[in-house]
Parts: sequence; structure tokens; C-alpha cells
Amino acid sequence: MERPKSFSGIRHIALVVQKFEECEKFYTDILGMTILRRANNNLVYLTNGCDNLSLGRAAAQRICSPISVDHFGLIVDSKEQLHEWYEYMQFKGVTLLDAPHDHSDGARSFHCKDPEGHVIQPLYHPAISGQTIL
Repeated sequence: MERPKSFSGIRHIALVVQKFEECEKFYTDILGMTILRRANNNLVYLTNGCDNLSLGRAAAQRICSPISVDHFGLIVDSKEQLHEWYEYMQFKGVTLLDAPHDHSDGARSFHCKDPEGHVIQPLYHPAISGQTIL
């Protein structure tokens, strides 16, 4: 059997959180995502137009991976845009773990935390930044 056509990327992440309302506010008010659908009082789907983030209230979830995620990245189109996000998050009081820094592959990023403590890496990467999503 041949492998099917490649995946189109990671477009959906589901987080289980105890600070449900705080996390929803962070992802909408700070990161600018919009509510795609509120399934119920314990589950909301957010989007930035091309991706889907599910926030589920911890006590309401039945399925949960026992493996921890180190961090997840949010792609920006340029190094300038990355710096703008850093300054904006600094202004909004987001917990920043480091300052924008260059990687050996030409990428540039920094790390921050959401209210639940998930580490997010805003990232410019020359191989994938600026791609048009069809």
C-alpha cells in the first residue's frame, strides 16, 4: 500500500485547560482568534482563519493524551511581524520566557505562556512563513 498524499500541515490543536475562561480570553483578546463554534459551556473552537484551536474544560474531557507537549508554534510572515508581536505581548503583560532570537536555520522566535501555562512559540521560519493557504 502506498502512503497517501502528504498532510496539509497541522491545522488543529486541542488543549484541555482548567482556566477555561482565562484561556479563551487570552486566545481571543490577545492573540486575535475568533470563536468558530461554541459546542457547549465546556468546549469552544477558535480560529485565526486557517487553523483551529479547541479549548476544552479539563473536567469535561474524556480523551486526553498522557504525553506532554513541550510547546507549539504560531507562524508569522516576517521578522518584523515577530518583533511587533513581542512588543504587543510585552505591553499586554503576557508572560514572556525569552526575547526574539535567531536560529541557525534562519528562523527567529520567542516563547511565551498562555494563562494555563502552555508554552507558545511565535515563529518566523523562512521555509514556511508567508505561505498562502488555499
